[in-house]
Amino acid sequence: MPSSNMQSVDDLDVAGKRVILRSDLNVPLDLTGTGEITDDGRIRASLPVISKLADRGARVIILAHLGRPAGADFAERAAGGPSLRPVAARLGELLGKPVAFATDVVGPAAAAVVAGLGDGDVAVLENVRYEPAETSKDDAARSSFAAQLAAFGDLYVGDGFGAVHRKHASVYDLPALLPHAAGDLVRDEVAVLQRLTKEPEGPFVVVLGGKKPSDKLGVISNLLGLADRILICGGMAYTFLAAQGYEVGNSVLEADRIPDVQEVTAEAARRGVELVLPVDLVVAEKFAPDADHKVVPASGIPAGWEGVDAGPETRVLFASKLADAKTVFWNGPAGVFEFPAFAAGTRAVAEAVARVDGLTVVGGGDSAAAVRALGIPESSFGHISTGGGASLEYLEGKTLPGLVALSGNAALPGDAALPGDAALPGDRA
Repeated sequence: MPSSNMQSVDDLDVAGKRVILRSDLNVPLDLTGTGEITDDGRIRASLPVISKLADRGARVIILAHLGRPAGADFAERAAGGPSLRPVAARLGELLGKPVAFATDVVGPAAAAVVAGLGDGDVAVLENVRYEPAETSKDDAARSSFAAQLAAFGDLYVGDGFGAVHRKHASVYDLPALLPHAAGDLVRDEVAVLQRLTKEPEGPFVVVLGGKKPSDKLGVISNLLGLADRILICGGMAYTFLAAQGYEVGNSVLEADRIPDVQEVTAEAARRGVELVLPVDLVVAEKFAPDADHKVVPASGIPAGWEGVDAGPETRVLFASKLADAKTVFWNGPAGVFEFPAFAAGTRAVAEAVARVDGLTVVGGGDSAAAVRALGIPESSFGHISTGGGASLEYLEGKTLPGLVALSGNAALPGDAALPGDAALPGDRA
């Protein structure tokens, strides 16, 4: 269960109040074409709390980020970074009513939009990361910006679990300035993650894919005391295969992490945790949807070829390793599922997880997008996370600043010193 120190949004009297809602609306956009949203899963996941607040008469002011805009000031970041305008438009379509949009965050446009809200109205302020102070490592800069944000609201609700691992102004500093509560997404996510980390029912099978092992080695290390099996797939598998001395051709590879992979592999063996790697792979001559491709043994990818999917024997193997599971955590696709020719491995994993009779958690990000893209009903899974990197850091045992802020004095889930913001690594937005 969530920490008793995290007040629920249901405990707040929101009627007629201005509620600043920190949501996670960091959706993928087609930046090579029209800029359209390619997967609105995170918007849909945020709808229940937005609707709950609006239906209870709150004046809802949504803060959210999109991508990692770069620049020295608001103007520079706004010129090159993605805007939340299409997100606000899509949110309005899903809510079935107009959603106001402010072209700045704490400037005159935001002030005018907030002042014009009536009971039950919803507004979205522009990408909060356009403001350099949002992500600053300078406590004073963040605090000053948080005070500007707090002036817009009477209450604060944190419902963006995907951002709670960031020591950012809208996540960490702002809750201290207003009466606050955790939204349902955050509370549900914590409840599920606690089930995964506190005596999960076995067999407990972890499936990890995606591009880089560096993003997930900490998760593997922390779960070695809990998991019965860990299946490694996707781009990160090639570093594991290289660590065994296999040739990986042009496949994605983190050569500098091979010693870490070897250490984790040895520790898994010492603990009796089964670490399962691909036995065959689909490889392609180039990274393209129509590339020539073939199946090869995982023990040797030819020079000039790169791995793009799990092979047919690996799909069967992984399904067999999931068949008796009672608890599953899956994070990361098994191949380039965006290309139909290389989606079979990810589909096989998704379908095997969906058949599990027990707690199944799809770890957000690309895995959740894959489930939707492949047309597998989300109801087939126990929980589809919106957490991304935040969920991974929780599973590593790290302290998450956003949960600390919402929990009063509870440093969930670990006891480590509260970190400053990391350099927004990899795919952990």
